[in-house]
Amino acid sequence: MGNKRYAVKGGKKLRYGYTTGSCAAAASVAAAEMLITEKILENVRIVLPDGESAIFDIEDKELHNSWVRCSVLKDSGDDPDVTSGMKIFAKVSITNGVKTTIDGGEGIGRITANGLQCKVGEYAINPVPRRMIIDNLNKVAADHSFTHGFAVEISAPRGETIALKTFNPRLGIKGGISILGTTGLVEPMSEKALIDTIKISVDKR
Repeated sequence: MGNKRYAVKGGKKLRYGYTTGSCAAAASVAAAEMLITEKILENVRIVLPDGESAIFDIEDKELHNSWVRCSVLKDSGDDPDVTSGMKIFAKVSITNGVKTTIDGGEGIGRITANGLQCKVGEYAINPVPRRMIIDNLNKVAADHSFTHGFAVEISAPRGETIALKTFNPRLGIKGGISILGTTGLVEPMSEKALIDTIKISVDKR
């Protein structure tokens, strides 16, 4: 479902979108819910970092005995984001312990340089999206009195190609896109987001 928040810039009413982090969290929650309940979900509600909630439509639902995989379509609102229209997938299985783990898969970049929010060798799934996924999955577990953890794999088919149109290659992130976001929202035509990205790129030279 599309974001109902708007900003007025240059006299135009522009719609907010959702980050790859929000999409990954929503897909993870939906997969976990379907894994526990064995029921198909058409949409799911998650809590964003600011405490507000958002509803996402769920696509590509695959239910198996030991895992569930599904996707959320990335909607960047009226921001010219090259990742808009991509599908962000989450595959979720149950772990033997209580800890939730998050890994990357197809189309998610790996860190190859120092100075970024993730360590060298890790998948480019930033700390806030990781926390958003874990917090929302903890709520799913609590709602169902579920005592095990989840193993989550985030992927983005076409991510390797799309990443070539982003700053990732310059930042030392190879093989795919990043799972990003600090608020869970994409502000349309955000000058701050562009300046912050350019600053990171310059600092790494």
